[in-house]
Amino acid sequence: MSDLETLTLSLARNVKHWRAVRGFTLDVLAARSGVSRGMLIQIEQARTNPSIGTVVKIGDALGISVTTLLDYEQGPKVRIVPAERAVRLWHTDAGSYNRLLAGTEAPGPLEMWDWRLMPGDSSPAEPHPGGTVELVHVTAGELTLTVDGEDHHVPAGASASFEANVPHVYGNTGDVPMEMVMAVSVPPVH
Repeated sequence: MSDLETLTLSLARNVKHWRAVRGFTLDVLAARSGVSRGMLIQIEQARTNPSIGTVVKIGDALGISVTTLLDYEQGPKVRIVPAERAVRLWHTDAGSYNRLLAGTEAPGPLEMWDWRLMPGDSSPAEPHPGGTVELVHVTAGELTLTVDGEDHHVPAGASASFEANVPHVYGNTGDVPMEMVMAVSVPPVH
């Protein structure tokens, strides 16, 4: 079975599981996430490979991390994610990408990402639930972080944190690749 097939089946199983844990009907999850009922049915039946934006919306609505939604192994308390198992969820032909490195539920979803943006590339993100915080640490190049329409320049070696409940964009307006590690903390669903 390919990695994509494994992820599709894991996503189907985990969306069904967490929807049941939360007591959400398909209609409730559709309303909370902004993902259509039809798309949710296709996801739960493992008939589609949704975009990362769709997976993030579902995770946010369920109050769980993308890692948990894509988890294909329910392991012990210590979980090692080998480099080759980090999941690349977004990429461009120019060579930009992000990789989900690790995540957990403590007390809400907590994720760690590896990002690379090539010169001229950007990746917009929709607002996350209130209380969501993102931390970034730039290891190469310079990140142009746009939060609620305001640009912030974060050079290599610098870090930034922000409340991610507003539109935000990760961009590289420089001449060299930008690399960063990002952590995202989402509050638990009550």
